[in-house]
Amino acid sequence: MIKIAIIGYGNLGRGVELSIKQNKDMELVGIFTRRAPETVQTQGGQAFTMDQLKDKKAEIDVCILCGGSATDLPIQTPEWTQLFNTVDSFDTHAKIPEHFAKIDQVAKENQTTSIISTGWDPGLFSLNRLYAQSILPVGQTSTFWGKGVSQGHSDALRRIKGVADAVQYTIPNSEVIEKLKSGEQLNLTTRDKHSRECFVVLETGAVEEKIYEEIVSMPNYFADYDTEVHFISKDELDRDHKTMPHGGTVLHTGRTNEKTKQVIEYNLQLESNPEFTASVLVAYARACVRLSKEKQFGAYTVFDIAPKYLSNQTDEELRRELL
Repeated sequence: MIKIAIIGYGNLGRGVELSIKQNKDMELVGIFTRRAPETVQTQGGQAFTMDQLKDKKAEIDVCILCGGSATDLPIQTPEWTQLFNTVDSFDTHAKIPEHFAKIDQVAKENQTTSIISTGWDPGLFSLNRLYAQSILPVGQTSTFWGKGVSQGHSDALRRIKGVADAVQYTIPNSEVIEKLKSGEQLNLTTRDKHSRECFVVLETGAVEEKIYEEIVSMPNYFADYDTEVHFISKDELDRDHKTMPHGGTVLHTGRTNEKTKQVIEYNLQLESNPEFTASVLVAYARACVRLSKEKQFGAYTVFDIAPKYLSNQTDEELRRELL
């Protein structure tokens, strides 16, 4: 059995707990949280304080880190990779090289294994971009997200001082998608491909204008997009914006000769973004443990992992049933 610890118990952590139950070769050791454990309502798993994590070291094969990319994972992943094998969903694309370098150094120094930036983007979409560009080197790749709730961007909103709660929707430009599918070659900016819509609940005394400016100017999240901000009540947010659908498309249009157009499209339609993302993390946790047993220490991304390491089937079963 692969013994797993969940670090953090928000939407993603709850999704990880559900996913572990669906994998017969996995066992949940515990949920480790900054909240008082007795206040955490789990789906059967036992909650512990973060301080108790080190005491469980001998029982844990891998920690799945479920914090946010804005402020949690840059601190937590290097900290816990000193002691444990880890998997995270760090999704600030511009900072992935920096994050990887830091974790790689820590993991190699401490002989642990860490797989960073798993999920569906970065993660599965990253793989599909790589496959498409390798197969059709003469072509154009575009990635579209949504319409749906971005966990990372919503978390970034909630970290702003004066924001009590918030949800952010990513909205793709459907007109641009159809033009690309028809074979048009477009020079697209970030702003051309998506817009962002934010629903924000303010704390008492917070100033709308100040919060608005902080949102639309936030680098790596909103500054490069047309961003619409709605200030609403907590009741309205809870009523209309607490489901978490998402999805997206990787679209690669290429040519195998001057006359022959080829289109590769990979699409996800998700009723629950965090539950699906969690399921990807859990599969990569299996790969992480296998790499560690082979003494392949250091940091890895989805590009480095053989697909068979994700599966609980044997090589023979995979060749017979899936190949």
